[in-house]
Amino acid sequence: MKPKRYEPLDLAGAKTYPLASRPSIVGIADAARPWKAGGTFKAYLETLPNHLAVRSLRAVADAIHDAHRHGKPVLLGLGAHVIKVGLSPVVIDLVERGLVTAVALNGACAVHDFELATVGCTSEDVEAQLSEGDFGMAEETGRVLNEAAIDGARRGVGFGRALGDRLLAMRPPHLAHSLLGTCARLDVPCTVHVAIGTDIVHVHPRCDGAAVGATTHRDFRLLAAVVADLGDGGVYLNIGSAVLLPEVFLKALTLSRNLGHRVQDFVTANLDFIQHYRPTQNVVRRPVAKGGRGYALTGHHELLVPLLAGMLIEGMDGGASGA
Repeated sequence: MKPKRYEPLDLAGAKTYPLASRPSIVGIADAARPWKAGGTFKAYLETLPNHLAVRSLRAVADAIHDAHRHGKPVLLGLGAHVIKVGLSPVVIDLVERGLVTAVALNGACAVHDFELATVGCTSEDVEAQLSEGDFGMAEETGRVLNEAAIDGARRGVGFGRALGDRLLAMRPPHLAHSLLGTCARLDVPCTVHVAIGTDIVHVHPRCDGAAVGATTHRDFRLLAAVVADLGDGGVYLNIGSAVLLPEVFLKALTLSRNLGHRVQDFVTANLDFIQHYRPTQNVVRRPVAKGGRGYALTGHHELLVPLLAGMLIEGMDGGASGA
């Protein structure tokens, strides 16, 4: 069979319409405005273009303000990178202001938080230490975190509260930089979610797997209680955890719904410099599929988190979040 032959379409009959009559998505009212030296941070926020990530960031800030006004939880799930890039003071400030009402950490967060509070530094050179088998063998870190887990299991409290209490009792020189210590002092839920074998303290001779398991499981149940209260206006932010906390959050959500809690119509957001599969599915999409909104904000933590925090603080007086 011979192939069909085609002639180019004739454009003479194409229909047009006046440009001004067309609904358009982008307008000059939403454009950025040039920055003028000497302005305030709030003025800077007002210069940002009202598009894409800026619009999402403003929506997340507004959701947090609404949750704060109505007494709904604002829950932060943090990966260790957030602590390592120096953001503890920013997160602690949000907790002290009541803009963050609960925090969930992975095990590495607890390690870095303790070391910063104790000696003012953290994060060893893994490659250099690993060659001699010295990686992760800091005596105080392994001993104190494991003793806190053992004490928490004995007292019937979670890993996060046990370590926070231990830091308050120790009064290390940099306690003000401890998120765990701050949450314990303010009686704010701060849970630690451990996968045994992933953290340096699990290779320490003081490690008691039963105690670690008991305290981190209690923290999971405490987290589920916070998640159960997210419905009708709460907010969950996953910041820098690609696997562990998105999985923990999803299980806490299904448990709370299984027990009869109506966890719908809330806001979730994932803040990270790469949008991974699990945060996208387990934070941004699945939890709010039948009610609520999910946002993905892509950027470096050391830039994005202070920007969101500044937007929140500037808007605490009831004003707009820079819109």
